[in-house]
Amino acid sequence: IFLHEMSVMATENAIMAASMARGTTVIQNAASEPHVQELCHLINAMGGAVEGIGTNLLTVEGRDRLHGATAAIGPDHIEVGSFIGLAVATGGELLIRDARPAHCLRATRIGLGRLGIVWEDRGEDIFVPGSQELVVQEGLHGAVPKIDDGPWPAFPPDLTSIAVVLATQARGTILIHEKMFESRLFWVDRLIAMGANIVLCDPHRAVIIGPSRLYGQTLSSPDIRAGMALVIAALCAEGESTIQNVHQIERGYENLIHRLRTLGADIDAV
Repeated sequence: IFLHEMSVMATENAIMAASMARGTTVIQNAASEPHVQELCHLINAMGGAVEGIGTNLLTVEGRDRLHGATAAIGPDHIEVGSFIGLAVATGGELLIRDARPAHCLRATRIGLGRLGIVWEDRGEDIFVPGSQELVVQEGLHGAVPKIDDGPWPAFPPDLTSIAVVLATQARGTILIHEKMFESRLFWVDRLIAMGANIVLCDPHRAVIIGPSRLYGQTLSSPDIRAGMALVIAALCAEGESTIQNVHQIERGYENLIHRLRTLGADIDAV
């Protein structure tokens, strides 16, 4: 099987089908995100045979049947990255437990580091220092600095929206290049309405000039990741914001309102 794109869902479905099919299946151009790797380890624990875990070439030996097994679900690296962004944007310090930073945050550290964002790895935990000064790091030979996404292990496309909000609070100019999904940057018109200085070059690229003072607005969440980015923008904006269509956000962030209240946010469901 050759996958035309490194699709997580396509890879996972191919792995599950191949694990019960007759013979050997080779999956080329497979996605290799942490949750794909966890599925492979689970299938192996159930008696399956998946080789090449963590690479883009998987070999799956089919089995007549699989048996039960115990698995521990690892951290969601997108959720971890989102909460890092939340802490930095609002100026707070945050300790995130069981984040496994060495396992899944290398590209995130490089990407957000271009905005001057830092955090400390403390074993399996992450400590985000408070009151960070966000400054866009200079590009090579005077080029405009850039954050761009790509298939794993590159900077995750699901954190691009968070990076856009953080860039509005950083001093300097940076290009955000969304390579993976069509028209996923159109939501920045909500940030512009809040006071952000953003030039949308095309459906894949936006130039952000910061820092900008944001002001509360009534906003509609277009998807999970842009919705979380709007929550972060609202929390660091002056005044009150109302975010509609929140069921989109709740698909990706469990008990979000409760956890934000625990961190001190003034937020309510209406």
